[in-house]
Amino acid sequence: MARDTKAVCRKCRREGEKLFLKGERCFSDKCAIERRPYAPGEQGNKRQKLSEFGVQLREKQKVRKIYGVSENQFRKYFEMADTKPGITGENFLKILESRFDNVVYRLGFAASRNEARQLVRHGHFLVNGEQVDIPSYLLEEGDEVEVKDSSKDMKRMQEIVEFTGQQNIAAWLEVNLEDKTGKILKEPEREDIDIPVREQLIVEFYSR
Repeated sequence: MARDTKAVCRKCRREGEKLFLKGERCFSDKCAIERRPYAPGEQGNKRQKLSEFGVQLREKQKVRKIYGVSENQFRKYFEMADTKPGITGENFLKILESRFDNVVYRLGFAASRNEARQLVRHGHFLVNGEQVDIPSYLLEEGDEVEVKDSSKDMKRMQEIVEFTGQQNIAAWLEVNLEDKTGKILKEPEREDIDIPVREQLIVEFYSR
């Protein structure tokens, strides 16, 4: 599987807004975009006027970076969304939200999606009682997620729960941070997805 090894904070600066890719650091004064609120590179602090295509491309890239998905997989999710009944853009976001690594992050078992992806790959979670180590695994209504017994007392897991326990859990999820268990109550609605995205621009990009 391809990995994106670019500096995480440069991604936020490139998009001109916080993408919350580094967990606790994003909420501290160490956040790069707070200190250098312009794009990386020598021409980063100069405004560039984007074409219609450029605006669509940047929106696509922003969302792809937020969820940590490769271009091929991102397009695959769009094609899945386009074949489902309903609004394509909303279907697309719902699919991204249903990824296992995103659900782990949303439940508060990881401080960022990047960390969630790593923890999933290392086999720290169970889905419906079975170990799943595929970050892209798509969860459905009624699926139950829990931290594996041998991982519940990890120092990092305790730190994560202490940090994320102060945050609101999405309405489509149920979580017990003490037992480190969670459940998908329903499919997420558009109003439940709080990332700053104009999904119609992505639809327009892939419909060109």
